[in-house]
Amino acid sequence: MPQSHSAGKPGRVLLFDELRGLSILLVVIYHGAFDLIAVYGVRIPIFDAPLLQKFLQPLFAGLFVFISGAVSRYSRSNLRRGLACFACGLLITLVTGLLPMVPDRFGILHLLGASMVLFALLRPLLDRIPTAAGFLLFFTLFFFCRRVPDGVFGFPPLAAQLPESWYTASPWLFPLGFPQPWFESADYFPILPWTLLFFAGSYLGVWARAGRLPPFCYRGCLPSLQTVGRKSLWIYLLHQPVLVLLLGAFVWLARGVLGLPI
Repeated sequence: MPQSHSAGKPGRVLLFDELRGLSILLVVIYHGAFDLIAVYGVRIPIFDAPLLQKFLQPLFAGLFVFISGAVSRYSRSNLRRGLACFACGLLITLVTGLLPMVPDRFGILHLLGASMVLFALLRPLLDRIPTAAGFLLFFTLFFFCRRVPDGVFGFPPLAAQLPESWYTASPWLFPLGFPQPWFESADYFPILPWTLLFFAGSYLGVWARAGRLPPFCYRGCLPSLQTVGRKSLWIYLLHQPVLVLLLGAFVWLARGVLGLPI
């Protein structure tokens, strides 16, 4: 029989807040470097390093998505939260479209909003899957779909090229993970594969609500990071315009006043 997914909440998992806080701070730093390069033409050679672009950036963004899936089990209305989050993503699209940079057409806020809505709509079906099986299923599917936006399903030696027509048939399939070859987005987290990671995290949330995680997960040890984690949506929503203004002042001071060659 499937395990019950309605266990009572023993307490907030403070480790989740700390991990979200760490992730959002790293995202702010990453976007700050991106803004310096894309908006102000500052050269930061390390930004293009494979370790950063291919490993660290997806790792911390993925951690944020995974933990967001876990805390979805604590939400009173994932549908309402999802619609609000997606609306914030659309606002980011509008703002970045007005700046001299590549617009953010489907970034992490769009993804989280879409994932929350899908989770709310599919929850009756997801709850029929035993917790451990659901966790393993969606974690495995995530890794097999990790390169779907690049036209590949699976990974060597179990990799297959997906039909090119899936990526050229319509310019509106990029939210699903099928962007056209010329598609550009400052931040891109499509439903495939990332919603699968969100769903995997939702099964971790089942164990968390049932009090089955190690005790240190509930205690936490970094209150300031917990606060940042609880405010992560607002930080993500506001950090880009604040960064553009602050970094603009910094570049003007460095170049125009101090004469630094940056």
